[in-house]
Amino acid sequence: MAGSLIGRVAMISLHTSPLDQPGTGDAGGMNVYVVEVARRLAARGIEVDVFTRATSSRLDPVVPLCDGVAVHHVPAGPFEGLTKQELPGQLCVFAREVLRAEAAKPAGHFDVVHSHYWLSGQVGALARDRWGVPLVHSMHTMAKVKNTALAVGDTPEPPARLIGEQQVVEAADVLIANTDLEAHQLIDLYDAQPARVQVVHPGVDTDVFRARTDAERAEARRQRDLPQDALVLLFAGRIQPLKAPDVLLRAVAELVARRPDLRPRLVVPVVGGPSGSGLERPTALANLATELGITDVVRFVPPVPQHELAGWYSAATLVAVPSYNESFGLVAAEAQACGAPVVAAAVGGLTTVVDDGNSGLLVDTHQPHDWAAALEKVAGDPGLRDRLAAGALVQAERFSWDATAERTLSVYERARSLMRQANQPVG
Repeated sequence: MAGSLIGRVAMISLHTSPLDQPGTGDAGGMNVYVVEVARRLAARGIEVDVFTRATSSRLDPVVPLCDGVAVHHVPAGPFEGLTKQELPGQLCVFAREVLRAEAAKPAGHFDVVHSHYWLSGQVGALARDRWGVPLVHSMHTMAKVKNTALAVGDTPEPPARLIGEQQVVEAADVLIANTDLEAHQLIDLYDAQPARVQVVHPGVDTDVFRARTDAERAEARRQRDLPQDALVLLFAGRIQPLKAPDVLLRAVAELVARRPDLRPRLVVPVVGGPSGSGLERPTALANLATELGITDVVRFVPPVPQHELAGWYSAATLVAVPSYNESFGLVAAEAQACGAPVVAAAVGGLTTVVDDGNSGLLVDTHQPHDWAAALEKVAGDPGLRDRLAAGALVQAERFSWDATAERTLSVYERARSLMRQANQPVG
């Protein structure tokens, strides 16, 4: 944005570092979001400092992410072993260290605070008041939404989070929503002021996630030991009830029972690691595959870097996103950018990311028979699959990290304006 008054941004990502590998632990789409937005703000000449909790004594206090972006590892509590549920007890220490880091700079060092997830928002609210700069907050997920669509066996979000999120909504100068649906949820469920809610779609790195030629797709399969005629039904993401990889496995079991002729060609890669409540039963998904009698078609793959993930998308016949809730659905967006049709749950941001019937199919339930029918429809019809693959590339053009950064920068400016208005004396 030409002539922007924003020169320095403090980003707060307390519970997960942008340097962490997405796909395991608490690292996921939010990590990618922070990295990509920070990089693109830096490319516009804006300095970004990201504050995250240190999880190892071996980490350097400050690590450059790229030119203009520095990640600060803030000591707060024991380096390892803290769950997300235990982190609220470290908010005061974390906030103190963030404020101390800014105190070493000249007055007015930061122009805006951008916090990610409610824990960071609590720290951001304090920094806002102490530094006299606006707070922009991205929820990424919301407890009230998650608790209305819990997976079987998942744990409801605690009252402390519900209260904490409400406090952050009230404190933020502007709330960034990933989609129109999320904006309405902030207004309807948290009484957010509509004027303080702005929609900014996340994006896709199209240098990494891009269309491949037939030869490149064949090579992607060869490198991953996938037969060229295989029907590859891919899941990518954290292994936890919220993401519902079990729904895919149950659907696959029903699919092979219905269509045994497909079994010899079927491969179901599950790319990711245990996370959240999934850490309590890290072998649960593998055990389920055994119980369902589909271990011959399921392949578990540890989390991989972004360029490797792009190769998996390119090798896939389709990508399944059966989550119970997604504020956006970055996996679906990235898969589409690689030309992979998506079969996704019709929930949250996935209804924005996936163009139903054109770039993929949306499934209204989490019932295995409905998912099996959708998988069979795409996997068993090459003509439909090709049409959806072409539509996926078209749909992916809607989502760009450059556009996300530009829109985010305009939100920062709006937050500055709203804060100035609020501070003007009445009368």
